[in-house]
Formats: sequence, C-alpha cells, structure tokens
Amino acid sequence: MLTAAPNCSTFLEARYTSGSYHEQNPDWHVTDSPWKARQIAALLQRHHLPLHSICEVGCGAGEILVQLRDLLPPHIEFFGYDISPQALELCRVREGERLHFALGDPFAAGRRYSLAMAIDVFEHVPDYLSFLKNMKPVADYKLFHIPLDISVSSVLRSQPLLSVRRSVGHLHYFTAETALATLEDCGYQIVDRSFTPCALAADSNQRRLKTRLANLPRRIFRLLGDGFAARLVGGFSLLVLAR
Repeated sequence: MLTAAPNCSTFLEARYTSGSYHEQNPDWHVTDSPWKARQIAALLQRHHLPLHSICEVGCGAGEILVQLRDLLPPHIEFFGYDISPQALELCRVREGERLHFALGDPFAAGRRYSLAMAIDVFEHVPDYLSFLKNMKPVADYKLFHIPLDISVSSVLRSQPLLSVRRSVGHLHYFTAETALATLEDCGYQIVDRSFTPCALAADSNQRRLKTRLANLPRRIFRLLGDGFAARLVGGFSLLVLAR
C-alpha cells in the first residue's frame, strides 16, 4: 500500500521541535546576543521610531530581548515567540517585567506590534517566502538580521556552506543583494541597512585558531568597505529595517 511522503517542511522543522537543535547548540547562541542587541539598538536609535511593543519571531533563548529591554526606553513591551519547547524553557528563566514569551509564532494571533524582528531566522525556514509574507502584517516596522553565507571564499571552498547547514541549520544562502531583493519581492520597503561584522565580533581567545586566522584578511579587506569584504571573504551579516 502506498503511503504519503512525509512533508519536507515538517521534517526540517522537527529539528527545532524535537530537541536535536538544542543538543547541537545547548546555549542557543546566547553568547552572541549582547553584541546583536547593541547593533539593533544603534539602528533603532538612529531612526527615533515611535516604539511601544517589539516582538521577536524565533527568539531562541530570548537573550536578545533581555538585552534590548536594558538598552531601549522603559515603556516598551517585549514579546518573544519560538516553535521550540526547549528554547521556551530557556526563555522562561528570563521572563519578567515587560518581557513575555510564548510557544509558536505571532502570525495568527491578530495582534499588531510596533516592530517585529527575525534575527538570523528565515534562512532556517523551508518556505521562507511564505514566512516573510506572513510576517509583514504583524508590525508597522520589521527588522531582519541575515547571515551573508555566500562569498567568493565560501563558494570556492564549499565546506563553509555545508558547515552552517549541518551545525546551525541554514537552508538558504544569501548575498547582500539577494537578501534585499528577497525582501523587496515580498513587498517590503527598505528603510535602512548596514553590514554587521559578526565573525570579527566573535574574534576572541575562546574561538578556534582557524576563526582568528580567517579574521586577519577580513580586517584588511574591510579597509575597502564592508560590502567588498562580505562578498570576498564572508563573515558578515546584513541588518535591515523595513516597512
């Protein structure tokens, strides 16, 4: 008897709901959260947006929202959503004043926020175009942090792309140009964008020697511009504010 093939999206999302992602990444990248929060806060403060509520889709352990609560004005309420029960357990210990977490996503809730964020998220989502379209009506403004996995170096070596696929679950790979084109194709109006040197921010004695060595050419090529360095050697992400 023929049986229906398993749904690909369901199979891939099970990595986050079953606990296997948590086993590979037990801290859910908490150590990177303070740096990411500072990049986000700096961008928001440049635009003086009238924010009263911020939601993060795919909030992981929730540490970015914890950091933003301390960096942004004290009247803002923060809401985090994630499909992973394991991530929600990590969020619960961070829940507190003006900071709320829930299992799932905010798309069907009918609530509207001042700002919705997806920080290193939609590259993990099988149907990322539908994800972006569903996210659009959730808030007045949207903010994305998008890893720029495609560079001359990553294409020539190929191993970096396979590595982020295995270790952190990236299914889709972007340059700055294709990331912005994707958002525009989904109806977003770009308000601001900037490169974030995520690999350089992680450059410390706790990182592998290979990472620290790879950062040497990144520092050199940054003298010609972050965009050039991102295309050539990688190690950058794109922070985008949109409507």
